[in-house]
Amino acid sequence: MRWRGRRQSSNIEDRRFSRAPSRLSMGGGGGLLQLLPMVFRLFGVKGGMLALLGVGAFLFFGGDLSGLLGTTSTARAPATQQQAASPREQEKVDFVKVVLADTEDSWKPLFQQLGKRYREPRVVLYRGAVRSACGLGESAMGPFYCPGDEKVYLDLGFFDELARRHGAPGDFAQAYVIAHEIGHHVQKLLGTSDKVHQLRRRLDKAAGNRLSVRQELQADCYAGIWAHHAQRQRQLLEPGDIEEGLTAASAIGDDRLQREATGRVVPDAFTHGTSEQRVRWFSRGFKQGSLQACDTFAKDAKL
Repeated sequence: MRWRGRRQSSNIEDRRFSRAPSRLSMGGGGGLLQLLPMVFRLFGVKGGMLALLGVGAFLFFGGDLSGLLGTTSTARAPATQQQAASPREQEKVDFVKVVLADTEDSWKPLFQQLGKRYREPRVVLYRGAVRSACGLGESAMGPFYCPGDEKVYLDLGFFDELARRHGAPGDFAQAYVIAHEIGHHVQKLLGTSDKVHQLRRRLDKAAGNRLSVRQELQADCYAGIWAHHAQRQRQLLEPGDIEEGLTAASAIGDDRLQREATGRVVPDAFTHGTSEQRVRWFSRGFKQGSLQACDTFAKDAKL
């Protein structure tokens, strides 16, 4: 990606050097979400399956987890206020700021075309664990968007996991993940997230999971829309970038993650879509660049 030297967003909330919150110290509406990592460790659930099991409960409480990436469930020790980021990590911060700024530059005019105002989200950088309006989030769960506070939560160590454990290296693979989470913010602003959340409460688990798949595939398609306009208007992409994005989308398909975690695939437990579906919907958004192309909720939509 041609990202260096470009505008950086100021909508960053850096909590990397704050004390990581304790589950026991968390008050309010975290509920089951706060207990999930503890329960999963107790029963020996780890890696990608931890995320697969955790996402359902997190979505029930109003959150959107997109990564579903298998990391170990042990959170890293929190940094102290005196510690400073390494040059390599600071480069990651700058990268996130540039990608966030570019999503703002893409979505603002698209919302204006709809006669709406694009309310910019914030990205919270953290290490280990973090408080959100959706409860306590942990690095093991991957990046997530919380509609309750309209913030994306990201542990920068996730980028290393994306490359090392899931074979999806490259800056555009990282940008795809950020753009996917911003896609959830677009869903929030358009009212999609609230409708899905209300409907899920009336559905059984399998039907709720199928609805979640539609929501996640639409966020993938929205990430493709961002990439379309980033290239068409600002020539942000370099040769090979789209392939990196497709590799990342494939790497975090439910079927692939389930097979890696347990050796078998359980379609009724899908919450984000298969590798093929995620690749196809991202590609659709990239090729067409319009919201109309991303209606995964249409009755005749081929998921």
